[in-house]
Amino acid sequence: MKVFIAGGTGRVADFLIQNLTNSGHQVVAGARSPEKVVTRPGVTAVPLDLHADVASLAELIKGSDAVYFVAGSRGQDLLQTDAFGAVKLMQASEQAGIKRFILLSSIFATEPEKWSDPNLAKIINYNIAKFFADQWLINQTNLDYTIVQPGSLVEAETGSGKIELNVQKAQANSIPNVAAVLAAVLEKTNTYGQILQMSDGNTPIEEALNTL
Repeated sequence: MKVFIAGGTGRVADFLIQNLTNSGHQVVAGARSPEKVVTRPGVTAVPLDLHADVASLAELIKGSDAVYFVAGSRGQDLLQTDAFGAVKLMQASEQAGIKRFILLSSIFATEPEKWSDPNLAKIINYNIAKFFADQWLINQTNLDYTIVQPGSLVEAETGSGKIELNVQKAQANSIPNVAAVLAAVLEKTNTYGQILQMSDGNTPIEEALNTL
Protein backbone atom coordinates (compact mmCIF):
# COMPACT_ATOMS: atom_id res chain seq x y z
CA MET A 1 0.00 0.00 0.00
CA LYS A 2 0.95 3.63 -0.39
CA VAL A 3 0.65 5.18 3.06
CA PHE A 4 0.77 8.86 4.05
CA ILE A 5 2.06 9.69 7.54
CA ALA A 6 1.38 13.11 9.06
CA GLY A 7 4.01 13.82 11.67
CA GLY A 8 6.80 11.98 9.90
CA THR A 9 9.65 13.09 12.17
CA GLY A 10 8.07 12.20 15.50
CA ARG A 11 9.24 9.58 17.96
CA VAL A 12 6.45 7.17 17.01
CA ALA A 13 6.81 7.88 13.29
CA ASP A 14 10.42 6.68 13.15
CA PHE A 15 9.40 3.21 14.31
CA LEU A 16 6.15 3.25 12.35
CA ILE A 17 8.00 3.99 9.11
CA GLN A 18 10.40 1.13 9.84
CA ASN A 19 7.52 -1.28 10.47
CA LEU A 20 5.59 -0.27 7.38
CA THR A 21 8.54 -0.40 4.99
CA ASN A 22 9.66 -3.74 6.43
CA SER A 23 6.21 -5.03 5.45
CA GLY A 24 6.66 -3.78 1.89
CA HIS A 25 4.52 -0.64 2.04
CA GLN A 26 5.52 2.63 0.38
CA VAL A 27 5.55 5.57 2.80
CA VAL A 28 5.11 9.26 2.12
CA ALA A 29 6.14 11.06 5.31
CA GLY A 30 4.84 14.59 5.76
CA ALA A 31 6.64 16.87 8.17
CA ARG A 32 7.41 20.52 8.88
CA SER A 33 11.07 19.63 8.40
CA PRO A 34 11.06 16.87 5.77
CA GLU A 35 14.86 16.76 5.73
CA LYS A 36 14.65 15.22 9.22
CA VAL A 37 12.55 12.24 8.11
CA VAL A 38 14.40 8.95 8.52
CA THR A 39 16.09 7.87 5.30
CA ARG A 40 15.03 4.39 4.23
CA PRO A 41 14.20 2.63 0.96
CA GLY A 42 10.51 3.09 0.21
CA VAL A 43 10.22 6.42 2.03
CA THR A 44 9.53 9.78 0.42
CA ALA A 45 9.62 12.90 2.60
CA VAL A 46 7.39 15.89 1.76
CA PRO A 47 6.69 19.24 3.44
CA LEU A 48 3.51 19.23 5.51
CA ASP A 49 1.88 22.30 7.06
CA LEU A 50 -1.13 21.36 9.18
CA HIS A 51 -2.15 25.03 9.17
CA ALA A 52 -2.85 24.67 5.42
CA ASP A 53 -6.40 24.50 4.08
CA VAL A 54 -8.22 21.25 3.39
CA ALA A 55 -7.88 21.49 -0.39
CA SER A 56 -4.09 21.80 -0.13
CA LEU A 57 -3.89 18.83 2.21
CA ALA A 58 -6.11 16.77 -0.09
CA GLU A 59 -3.79 17.49 -3.00
CA LEU A 60 -0.79 16.46 -0.91
CA ILE A 61 -2.20 13.09 0.13
CA LYS A 62 -3.94 12.27 -3.15
CA GLY A 63 -3.16 8.76 -4.41
CA SER A 64 -2.54 7.30 -0.95
CA ASP A 65 -4.33 4.13 0.17
CA ALA A 66 -4.28 5.06 3.84
CA VAL A 67 -3.48 8.02 6.07
CA TYR A 68 -1.91 8.06 9.53
CA PHE A 69 -2.09 11.05 11.85
CA VAL A 70 0.74 10.74 14.39
CA ALA A 71 1.62 14.44 14.50
CA GLY A 72 1.81 16.32 17.77
CA SER A 73 2.80 19.78 18.88
CA ARG A 74 3.92 18.70 22.38
CA GLY A 75 1.58 21.28 23.85
CA GLN A 76 2.78 24.18 21.72
CA ASP A 77 -0.03 24.30 19.13
CA LEU A 78 -2.81 22.11 20.46
CA LEU A 79 -5.72 23.74 18.67
CA GLN A 80 -4.17 24.21 15.24
CA THR A 81 -2.19 20.95 15.11
CA ASP A 82 -3.47 18.29 17.49
CA ALA A 83 -7.16 19.15 17.12
CA PHE A 84 -7.96 21.09 13.95
CA GLY A 85 -4.96 19.78 12.03
CA ALA A 86 -6.23 16.25 12.55
CA VAL A 87 -9.77 17.23 11.57
CA LYS A 88 -8.59 18.91 8.37
CA LEU A 89 -6.58 15.83 7.42
CA MET A 90 -9.71 13.72 7.90
CA GLN A 91 -11.65 16.10 5.66
CA ALA A 92 -8.81 16.02 3.14
CA SER A 93 -8.85 12.22 3.14
CA GLU A 94 -12.53 12.24 2.28
CA GLN A 95 -11.97 14.82 -0.46
CA ALA A 96 -9.16 12.70 -1.90
CA GLY A 97 -11.25 9.52 -1.79
CA ILE A 98 -9.07 7.81 0.84
CA LYS A 99 -11.11 5.62 3.19
CA ARG A 100 -8.54 4.24 5.63
CA PHE A 101 -7.55 6.61 8.45
CA ILE A 102 -5.54 5.71 11.55
CA LEU A 103 -5.29 8.22 14.38
CA LEU A 104 -2.81 8.17 17.24
CA SER A 105 -4.64 9.59 20.24
CA SER A 106 -4.28 9.46 24.02
CA ILE A 107 -5.61 7.03 26.58
CA PHE A 108 -9.23 7.80 27.55
CA ALA A 109 -9.31 10.90 25.33
CA THR A 110 -12.93 10.05 24.55
CA GLU A 111 -13.83 9.57 28.24
CA PRO A 112 -13.44 12.87 30.14
CA GLU A 113 -14.81 11.27 33.29
CA LYS A 114 -11.51 9.37 33.56
CA TRP A 115 -9.23 12.41 33.27
CA SER A 116 -8.96 12.66 37.06
CA ASP A 117 -6.49 9.76 36.88
CA PRO A 118 -3.26 11.15 38.42
CA ASN A 119 -1.34 9.93 35.37
CA LEU A 120 -3.45 12.19 33.14
CA ALA A 121 -3.60 15.31 35.32
CA LYS A 122 -0.75 17.05 33.49
CA ILE A 123 -2.13 16.49 29.99
CA ILE A 124 -5.72 17.68 30.36
CA ASN A 125 -5.41 20.25 27.56
CA TYR A 126 -3.84 17.66 25.27
CA ASN A 127 -6.66 15.24 25.99
CA ILE A 128 -9.22 17.98 25.28
CA ALA A 129 -7.64 18.51 21.85
CA LYS A 130 -7.65 14.79 21.24
CA PHE A 131 -11.25 14.51 22.47
CA PHE A 132 -12.46 16.78 19.70
CA ALA A 133 -10.29 15.14 17.03
CA ASP A 134 -11.44 11.66 18.06
CA GLN A 135 -15.10 12.70 18.21
CA TRP A 136 -14.93 14.28 14.77
CA LEU A 137 -13.46 11.11 13.31
CA ILE A 138 -16.12 8.95 14.94
CA ASN A 139 -19.18 11.11 14.37
CA GLN A 140 -18.49 13.41 11.43
CA THR A 141 -16.74 11.19 8.87
CA ASN A 142 -17.43 8.03 6.92
CA LEU A 143 -13.81 6.93 7.09
CA ASP A 144 -12.68 3.40 7.94
CA TYR A 145 -10.94 4.55 11.07
CA THR A 146 -8.94 3.05 13.88
CA ILE A 147 -8.07 5.18 16.92
CA VAL A 148 -5.09 4.01 18.98
CA GLN A 149 -5.10 5.39 22.53
CA PRO A 150 -1.92 4.56 24.47
CA GLY A 151 -0.98 5.80 27.91
CA SER A 152 2.31 7.58 28.55
CA LEU A 153 4.97 6.96 25.90
CA VAL A 154 8.32 5.59 27.03
CA GLU A 155 11.52 5.74 24.99
CA ALA A 156 12.99 2.33 24.14
CA GLU A 157 15.30 0.85 21.55
CA THR A 158 13.01 -2.12 20.98
CA GLY A 159 9.55 -3.15 22.08
CA SER A 160 8.41 -6.34 23.75
CA GLY A 161 5.81 -6.94 21.05
CA LYS A 162 3.33 -7.64 23.84
CA ILE A 163 0.43 -5.43 24.89
CA GLU A 164 -2.90 -5.32 26.67
CA LEU A 165 -6.09 -3.85 25.24
CA ASN A 166 -9.18 -2.49 27.01
CA VAL A 167 -7.05 -1.26 29.89
CA GLN A 168 -8.82 0.27 32.88
CA LYS A 169 -6.17 2.79 33.88
CA ALA A 170 -3.41 4.79 32.23
CA GLN A 171 -0.20 2.76 32.00
CA ALA A 172 3.16 3.00 30.25
CA ASN A 173 3.64 2.13 26.59
CA SER A 174 7.00 1.69 24.91
CA ILE A 175 7.13 3.73 21.72
CA PRO A 176 8.14 0.71 19.59
CA ASN A 177 5.09 -1.20 20.85
CA VAL A 178 2.75 1.67 19.96
CA ALA A 179 4.30 1.94 16.49
CA ALA A 180 3.96 -1.81 16.01
CA VAL A 181 0.27 -1.67 16.86
CA LEU A 182 -0.27 1.27 14.49
CA ALA A 183 1.41 -0.68 11.69
CA ALA A 184 -0.39 -3.92 12.49
CA VAL A 185 -3.90 -2.45 12.30
CA LEU A 186 -3.40 -1.06 8.78
CA GLU A 187 -4.88 -4.02 6.92
CA LYS A 188 -6.99 -5.50 9.73
CA THR A 189 -10.61 -4.82 8.87
CA ASN A 190 -11.66 -6.00 12.33
CA THR A 191 -10.08 -2.82 13.72
CA TYR A 192 -12.28 -0.54 11.61
CA GLY A 193 -14.44 1.66 13.81
CA GLN A 194 -12.50 0.64 16.91
CA ILE A 195 -10.82 2.57 19.72
CA LEU A 196 -7.82 0.62 21.01
CA GLN A 197 -7.03 1.59 24.59
CA MET A 198 -3.66 -0.02 25.16
CA SER A 199 -0.64 -0.48 27.36
CA ASP A 200 2.41 -2.68 27.41
CA GLY A 201 1.42 -6.12 28.62
CA ASN A 202 1.75 -9.87 28.15
CA THR A 203 -0.25 -10.63 24.98
CA PRO A 204 1.47 -10.71 21.58
CA ILE A 205 0.22 -7.84 19.43
CA GLU A 206 -1.22 -10.03 16.67
CA GLU A 207 -3.05 -12.19 19.19
CA ALA A 208 -4.45 -9.15 21.01
CA LEU A 209 -5.70 -7.57 17.78
CA ASN A 210 -7.28 -10.80 16.61
CA THR A 211 -9.55 -10.80 19.68
CA LEU A 212 -11.29 -7.59 18.62
